[in-house]
Amino acid sequence: MRKLKESRRPEILDAALAVAAERGLDGVSMRAVAQHLGLTPMALYGYFRSKDELLDAVLGRLLAEVPEPPDGLGWREVIEHLAYGLRAVAARHPSALPLLFTRPAVSPAAVRIVDVVYQALLAAGIPAAEVPRLERMLSTFVIGHVSSEVNGRFGDGSLDPRARRAQLPPEQLPGHQALADHLDAPVDWNQEFRTDLRDLCDLVERLVRSVRPTA
Repeated sequence: MRKLKESRRPEILDAALAVAAERGLDGVSMRAVAQHLGLTPMALYGYFRSKDELLDAVLGRLLAEVPEPPDGLGWREVIEHLAYGLRAVAARHPSALPLLFTRPAVSPAAVRIVDVVYQALLAAGIPAAEVPRLERMLSTFVIGHVSSEVNGRFGDGSLDPRARRAQLPPEQLPGHQALADHLDAPVDWNQEFRTDLRDLCDLVERLVRSVRPTA
């Protein structure tokens, strides 16, 4: 297997993020990135063997922006630190965020983050057999929440909650009618993110208590 060049990789990854911001992730191609840099597409193949390899590297570039937790944090604080770090990255690079759903976590930065979560869960007292599942649960929540925030799923859209309910007769939306007062209230997404993360960590603690032998 031929050895790939390294010297311009950071510049190429920055260009790929710029193309994603301008055209969306579907607009990222070897040709588009090369054009952004004033290069030929063949020049990029000296750095990445394929578009898939380029996209994996872009995801690694995003995750490398998540700062490592400082020493001395408890396991909950480690999880929160990483969650808020990823949320900040999502806000900076919303167009590239779908990579978190579509690319495997194969870059060193991605593996590093997963390992930090593994260590936190082990420190919490989670049985080793349960750690991979709980890491997936936590990461799926964080990725899903931040993606919904930056891509508009949590937005009001063209209709407010009351107008959306009015599209169907009340008898067809009994759940919405029962929750109407709560659905009409404004949502503090920062507070909801904190509360959801706290609730998930509470679930982790309950699991720990359930497997510890009683005195």
